[in-house]
Amino acid sequence: MLLIPHFRQGAKAAQKRERNTDKASKGSKSQAKVNEAAKSIVCGVCKQPFLITTRSPALIEHAEKKHSKTMEDCFPGVPK
Repeated sequence: MLLIPHFRQGAKAAQKRERNTDKASKGSKSQAKVNEAAKSIVCGVCKQPFLITTRSPALIEHAEKKHSKTMEDCFPGVPK
């Protein structure tokens, strides 16, 4: 294993910092914006958004427990 004295590693550290800042500036890896765009199912009564991947049992449960209504009343046009 080749050992390099710590005072000679200054250029490597600067290069690594530069690479890391380039990676960080490319954009965040957060899913927040994607998740907001995917909320296309909205309850007609309380206007609560649901992800498009939400399955009908969850929508039925929301309608019955929150509003004592059917899924068709709260989510018109959403297939079962």
